[in-house]
Amino acid sequence: MQVPLLDLKRQHLNLRDELRAALGRVLDSQQFILGEDVRLLESELARYTRALYAVGCGSGSDALLLALLAFDVGAGAEVVTTPFTFFATAGAVVRAGARPVFVDIEPRTYNIDPARAREALTERTRAVIPVHLYGQMAELDEMLRAASARGVRVVEDAAQAIGAEDGKGRSAGAVGDAGCFSFYPTKNLGAAGEAGLVTTNDAAVAERLRRLRVHGGATEYHHEEVGFNSRLDTFQAAVLRVKLPHLDAWTGARRERAETYTRLIDEAGLSEFVTPPHVLPGARHIFHQYVVRVPATRRDALLEHLKQNGVGTKVYYPVPLHLQPCFADLGYKEGDFPESERAARETLALPMFPELTDAQQEYVVETLRRFFFA
Repeated sequence: MQVPLLDLKRQHLNLRDELRAALGRVLDSQQFILGEDVRLLESELARYTRALYAVGCGSGSDALLLALLAFDVGAGAEVVTTPFTFFATAGAVVRAGARPVFVDIEPRTYNIDPARAREALTERTRAVIPVHLYGQMAELDEMLRAASARGVRVVEDAAQAIGAEDGKGRSAGAVGDAGCFSFYPTKNLGAAGEAGLVTTNDAAVAERLRRLRVHGGATEYHHEEVGFNSRLDTFQAAVLRVKLPHLDAWTGARRERAETYTRLIDEAGLSEFVTPPHVLPGARHIFHQYVVRVPATRRDALLEHLKQNGVGTKVYYPVPLHLQPCFADLGYKEGDFPESERAARETLALPMFPELTDAQQEYVVETLRRFFFA
């Protein structure tokens, strides 16, 4: 049996007629950049995320940069964030001219440790970027209190977490000063190319974001400041508008698949070797990825075993950001963030998508069992 890590074929097959009609409508309109579908998508996603405003942009990476620029984060500033995340989180900080300050993660959720984030705030800190990793919201309250007391902005990296909620029923992207989303094709709500979005509850911030995404100009040839080109493609907005009404059903299916994996792992007697994801009480984890922890001494061999047996798998993320060569000038060294480094050695993702079948999940867990009990 072949079980891919992600399979979008069934999703797109089911929506093919709607997608073709939507793309045809854009072609007929001749509005290919920031067209009507972009305006409508922004309104729909503001409602979905429970934010007051949503501003579309070219990618999730651009969303992070736009948010930092909108809050005047630049040269001389520090931004506190996690080293256990996709590169774009810290990359946006450097692109804004600021310095990333890394703090370690909480080992159960892999999200930023809020106490360590609070302790890292200094007079140079201008923003904190908590990452809602794998689809579960970071614990924000302690960071929000500490940031508010110092006038520091909280920018949620919600690239993997659209529709996630914390234990208080708050929605990812609507709690901090801004929320940044990615619609890369592999995301739970994926476009057919690059696309991103910034949410905020501040009208002035939303207006500045709209300027910054078009070179800092309110009109085509009049520029209040220097922005850059990050306009949302209308084709991508049209694709996302077709998919958005299905997102909650897909999320429900992902959550059911996650429960099935966790049950099968327990029934197979694998709990000694395989640690399923930890879900915080009351949280709505949307399971962008189903990431398990296994002994570091066997992780890479297990990875190869899964691949050889037709099971898609991947390590998110094998090299924490503080050990990346491009960040060597920050002065961090191996051992500085032990939980992030341990997670990089011990975690791997199992196949996760809404259309995953019971038979496929049973095969994945049986493949795990054969490895550990061979």
